[in-house]
Amino acid sequence: MQRRHFLTAMGAGAAGAVAAPFISTASAQETITWHMVTSWPQNFPGLGTGASDFAKRIEALSGGRMRVRVHGAGEMVPPMEVFDAVGAGTAQMGHSASYYWRGKTAAAQFFTAVPFGMTTHETNSWLYNGGGQELWDELYAKHNLKPFPVGNTGTQMAGWFKKEIKSLEDMQGLKLRLPGLAGEAMNGIGVTTVNMPGSEIFTSMQTGVIDAADWVGPYNDLAFGLHQVADYYYTSAWNEPSAILEGTVNLDAWNELPDDLKIVVQEAARSANLAMIDEFTLQNAKALRTLVDEHGVQLKSFPDDVMQALYESSQKVLQRQIENDEDSRKIYESYRAFQQTVRPFTDVGEFAYLKNRDSVLS
Repeated sequence: MQRRHFLTAMGAGAAGAVAAPFISTASAQETITWHMVTSWPQNFPGLGTGASDFAKRIEALSGGRMRVRVHGAGEMVPPMEVFDAVGAGTAQMGHSASYYWRGKTAAAQFFTAVPFGMTTHETNSWLYNGGGQELWDELYAKHNLKPFPVGNTGTQMAGWFKKEIKSLEDMQGLKLRLPGLAGEAMNGIGVTTVNMPGSEIFTSMQTGVIDAADWVGPYNDLAFGLHQVADYYYTSAWNEPSAILEGTVNLDAWNELPDDLKIVVQEAARSANLAMIDEFTLQNAKALRTLVDEHGVQLKSFPDDVMQALYESSQKVLQRQIENDEDSRKIYESYRAFQQTVRPFTDVGEFAYLKNRDSVLS
């Protein structure tokens, strides 16, 4: 009965195949209840619901032996304190984005997004097959955490701007919400960047605290109504070509788990990761159509001089970071080497196909 319920709720895919070995022993085991704190509103599309989906998969795959109660941003801890709360054991789990923690460990930023970096599929391959997960484990163990990729928004938009950007000069002095390595790169071309929770972006744009904002993409940006406070939506993907959402587990709690439940958490994370990618692929497309057709949003691309300046600034930021931080050097060397390995096939495979498809369909 439990197996049928699981397959009905989540689909008879790979996750269903994993569920069977564990469900038969569920009734004989003590139920473990954990708490997950997040950086997102409880039911926010994609991000908040992605955290809840992860929790549901853990319960389903464990046959009810393990349950996770999800707490939205601010319910248990503030959205920007998830890292510390999980490391300290205030909660056993967290769901957030690693580039929020650059002030705690600068190298964490590589596990969200790298400007002009790898695509989502390339990034996942690095994590699962290229040693990325092992490097992430090593870095976070210093903070009493065990990390997992638990979702990815895919390629993100460059953000919302109140004024049109016609040249590099138009970027000077702008106040922009943009975290991570991309935020540092923006600082290098004359933009002042700030970090703030997504829930504060709308009001900050509306009141003039900031002039522009990167959030995620059409799906999440529409949900926050950002089209109501800015006229120009920039599609120039450079800042987050792939954006990992992280799940974290308190390392002490992780080490206390039975081996079979460790596998449950690992496989729940992997399936939740894929599920979010699939969700964003569809929902971004639908939301973009709504923004353009129903709300008259103007899609724009950065001028060439802005893109060139951002690339050059990004390279300086990366070089400076690996020179000043040994963890960053080790991680970026692995990331860069993997990108160089997979890029040739991406170029002659998927990228070449997309160009050919566009030329035929245009």
